[in-house]
Amino acid sequence: MEHFEGRVAVITGGASGIGLAMAKRFAVAGMSLVIADVDADALVVAAGEIEAVGAPVTTVLADVSRLVDVERIAAAALDAFGAIHLACNNAGVATGGVTWEMSDADWRWVLDVDLWGVVHGIRTFTPHIIEAGGGHVVNTASMAGVTSPPFMGPYNAAKHAVVAISETMFHELAVLAPAVGVSVLCPGWVRTGIHRSERHRPTVGEHASSQGSASDPEAPVAGGAGSIASEMSSIIGGFVEQGLDPADVAETVFEAVRDRRFYVLTHPEWANGVRRDVERMLTGQDPVSPIGV
Repeated sequence: MEHFEGRVAVITGGASGIGLAMAKRFAVAGMSLVIADVDADALVVAAGEIEAVGAPVTTVLADVSRLVDVERIAAAALDAFGAIHLACNNAGVATGGVTWEMSDADWRWVLDVDLWGVVHGIRTFTPHIIEAGGGHVVNTASMAGVTSPPFMGPYNAAKHAVVAISETMFHELAVLAPAVGVSVLCPGWVRTGIHRSERHRPTVGEHASSQGSASDPEAPVAGGAGSIASEMSSIIGGFVEQGLDPADVAETVFEAVRDRRFYVLTHPEWANGVRRDVERMLTGQDPVSPIGV
């Protein structure tokens, strides 16, 4: 996607973290922005920050786990700006614990947002990008989509699926809509609020899922086997606090969209861990825990 001026970007989970950082970067490039999030107050603040850059912006209060909400995001973009050229399917949440002890509610919440939210975005936004004559799709996965850290079963499953779906899209678009590019974002540790995404989790009786406003590498552990979960949560929270600035991630994404680069890995120093995992798989060896790769 060589030209950004006057084009339209849609970003889910766009009110904070990586999503907001991407919105600001694409705003600086001259795009009009549509940002969606479940946090109404954060949307107001984010819109002000984007307007301060001088970019037109529309906000949508939406839960990406609900297809009807994602369709409302697309409708808002078309109503406000007439087209969609870039879609960043970015919203994500996290919880964790021992895989066989996590509840159905834990699994459904994470998969509904982190996997189905991306699926809804792909299905809804991609046809509009094709109709607009071309553009780009960015799907936020994680380093947990190319590794499998312990105590993060639902998150790992969702992020591995996002990588696989994005790879599938790459081949399909190359044949059916070559004017549309796709990238999969796999961040390492990033300073966002995903380790606090439980604050957006619906209570009993509400819709089974809700989403936070950014996606991170490896999600914190919020449940499971008592002291183990608590200890892992503390460790991962520390990694997040020392992670990359979201603005650095946004710059990397911008360059990937501009250059039509598919894999977007924000932490080159983790490449050896991925290489190690593949080599061990090919030689029939057991996996190694990637925490702190």
